[in-house]
Amino acid sequence: MGKYHERIDGRLREFIEAQHIFFTATAPLAGDGTVNLSPKGLNGSLAVLDERTVAYLDYAGSNAETIAHLRENGRITLMWCAFDGPPNIVRVHGRGEPVFRDDPRFPGLLAAFPDARVEDHGLRAVIVVHAEQIRDTCGYAVPFMTYEADRDLHGKRFAREDDASLDEYFRTKEHVATSIDGLPGLPLPLPPSVRPSGEAARG
Repeated sequence: MGKYHERIDGRLREFIEAQHIFFTATAPLAGDGTVNLSPKGLNGSLAVLDERTVAYLDYAGSNAETIAHLRENGRITLMWCAFDGPPNIVRVHGRGEPVFRDDPRFPGLLAAFPDARVEDHGLRAVIVVHAEQIRDTCGYAVPFMTYEADRDLHGKRFAREDDASLDEYFRTKEHVATSIDGLPGLPLPLPPSVRPSGEAARG
């Protein structure tokens, strides 16, 4: 049976941090708008910031639906499934915010991801999610699946980009600056990349 939690700690936090993939769901306010569901992976790209806050790194891609929806209304659900061990599904329902490269909070947030190779993946933003409801359910229907490794294709594709070429890449994609439904997405031009220390990186 499902159970509600007041905070992300103990075994719940251990479970979230141990998963190799999670899913994000967002939607625009319009009743006929496009609901978005995205898988998120790459080890080191998720961090539990405190008992009610999680964050993940938003990397380069051909769409920016999550960013667009969060900029419009902030609603987001994150979901983790147990593909090995005891069955479990954890959902965090809350309010999300994309923190972009030119935000003064950005370098400090990057420090929460010490194992992430941020420069290899065209980092666009840090998505910060403040939990309003935390719950888990049985997950009896989730299959057993074995994790082998992260794919290296994303890193290989975007490691060769600098800030200028990455900005140009985003401009060529139809649904990065605006969502499928025409909502504002990733703000362009892309601000310079930064390191966790706040010093300018390449580009």
